[in-house]
Amino acid sequence: MEAYLLEWANLLLRWLHVIVAIAYIGSSFYFVWLDNSLRPPVDEALKAKGVGGELWAVHAGAFYNPQKYVLAPPHLPKDLHWFYWEAYSTWLSGFGLFSVLYLFNPKVFLIDKNVADITPTVAVLAALGFLVGGWVIYHLLCKALEKQEKLLAFLVAVYVGVIAWGACHVFSGRAAFLITGATLATIIAANVFFVIIPNQRKMVASMKAKEPVNPLLSQRSKHRSMHNSYVTLPVIFGMISNHYSLTYSAPHNWVVLIAIMAAGALIRHFYIQRHKQRGNPAYPAAAIAILAGVVFWLAPAAPVAGAADKAAAAVDIGQVQKIVEARCVQCHAAKPSLMPTPAKGILLESPDQIRGHAQAVYQQVVVTKAMPLGNMTNITDDERAVIGKWFEAGAK
Repeated sequence: MEAYLLEWANLLLRWLHVIVAIAYIGSSFYFVWLDNSLRPPVDEALKAKGVGGELWAVHAGAFYNPQKYVLAPPHLPKDLHWFYWEAYSTWLSGFGLFSVLYLFNPKVFLIDKNVADITPTVAVLAALGFLVGGWVIYHLLCKALEKQEKLLAFLVAVYVGVIAWGACHVFSGRAAFLITGATLATIIAANVFFVIIPNQRKMVASMKAKEPVNPLLSQRSKHRSMHNSYVTLPVIFGMISNHYSLTYSAPHNWVVLIAIMAAGALIRHFYIQRHKQRGNPAYPAAAIAILAGVVFWLAPAAPVAGAADKAAAAVDIGQVQKIVEARCVQCHAAKPSLMPTPAKGILLESPDQIRGHAQAVYQQVVVTKAMPLGNMTNITDDERAVIGKWFEAGAK
């Protein structure tokens, strides 16, 4: 029953996380587009009110005319909409999902003793340390280099690379990719919580008190908002990477992670510039070149000598069961040794159970090579080939 409830928690939290992430990313992308698409108003009355830019748009049969004030309007309306729960709910749901999957099962999901021989407690503390420390160091960089935007942008990019390198040298590949994305997501949410919203509240308070609004508050908020926009696509890759073991299980996987995140940032930069009517195609071209390089680099080598011949021989369920007992039942047994409950509620202790899950075993072990997680049980290519031959022959 515990495994069943955990599976539902996994499903519902993941669904919630995707829903609220769509809301946050959509609003983030929209406001960056809007800000970069505004044009100086022609109407003198708008200029007199302090409107610095406006936009006319049509959508769903209606016309819209958003207007942006240079700093603040003369009077605030009674109903002022704030955009922050989208970011908060995305982070909270993501952290809940991360806790259920990774923090509650660190021995399985966080640790790869071939990477770092650490205890579950150390792994959990290190994961939380990446989230908290990632934001603190970034925030200190921003405060120290507030007036040197280009240098700050360069150092933040280097810092993201350091985070990726560090995570891949502490955690299993799967966890490292996710934790890197989660660290960037924490920076996004913390920017909103600690900088953007407090600055906006100070601006509103100044207006209500009939006091001049400090323009630095708006500039700092805008600065952090742009950082958030640039790391959005790298974060999305970090979130979906756990489905693609060919990336996180690669040699020097930290290089793969940095390269793909850099490609995402370049693509985002192109769209931001394109909103200003000056998008440079060199940026997406560079992103495509980087991704093509990664694809070429990770292309599988020629089959191991002898593996095909061994797989070609007749394979029966007995041979498959021996492999499963050696490599899979540590997580897929009634009383697994590596987990508190059977992973995904799937048992692979008997021939009938193996045959009943033949499709899933073939998909996860042979096709995607996502299992065993981080190859913690050291399954070989020959053993994967045996399982593949057995399934392709009808899983008899």
